[in-house]
Amino acid sequence: MATRAGGKTLTKLVAPEPAAAAAETRSQRHQPETGRYLLQVDRQTKRSFPTIEAAEQAGRVIKKSFPVLQVSVYDPVDCVATLIQAE
Repeated sequence: MATRAGGKTLTKLVAPEPAAAAAETRSQRHQPETGRYLLQVDRQTKRSFPTIEAAEQAGRVIKKSFPVLQVSVYDPVDCVATLIQAE
């Protein structure tokens, strides 16, 4: 087999600083929580809200559009889940 004229050279990769990398990268799995009350649809957390009223209002909109889904508001501080009933 023939050898190439210009061989590949390995360069040392420099890792970014951890603080800078954490500030830049954002994924769907690690979004910062903005509120205490979590809106859950079929036991999957979708959003968080600062007040329970705002979370219940958003849950009622989803439940009205899709009555088959289980929609609840979860309070992780008090460990209480409130189901949203269809109207």
